[in-house]
Amino acid sequence: MTTIEVVEVEDLALSDVLALYGAVEWLAYTKDPDALQRALQGSSTLVAARDGQVLVGLARVISDGASICYLQDILVLPSHHRRGIGRALAERALEEYPHVRQKVLITDDEPKQKAFYESLGYAQTDEFRGGSVRAFVKFD
Repeated sequence: MTTIEVVEVEDLALSDVLALYGAVEWLAYTKDPDALQRALQGSSTLVAARDGQVLVGLARVISDGASICYLQDILVLPSHHRRGIGRALAERALEEYPHVRQKVLITDDEPKQKAFYESLGYAQTDEFRGGSVRAFVKFD
């Protein structure tokens, strides 16, 4: 078994990124490669996992560095699921934000994702025990 390397990166080959997003069927992202490239470039932190030369995972953070941090686009190639790569990506991506109080993410309503994010310490807003919170979203 090869060692998976998880590192912060500044940019990635768009062809590698599109292949990864396509493999996990996040087709809303692959429909507009230019927008995806701008999103990656505008990220506060971009972390990648590689198995040799193959991009097998990616996570990115959007943050003001002080009060809020949004974990966005954490994905792992399906052939590499259940190896701890998702956890390593999340931990590495959030490493520079320990002082930031609000850490937020929005994800699909799938049991496996719920279990994964709960294992990282996240809670759904209706299950949050730190007080009453509400989340609002708008997708255009």
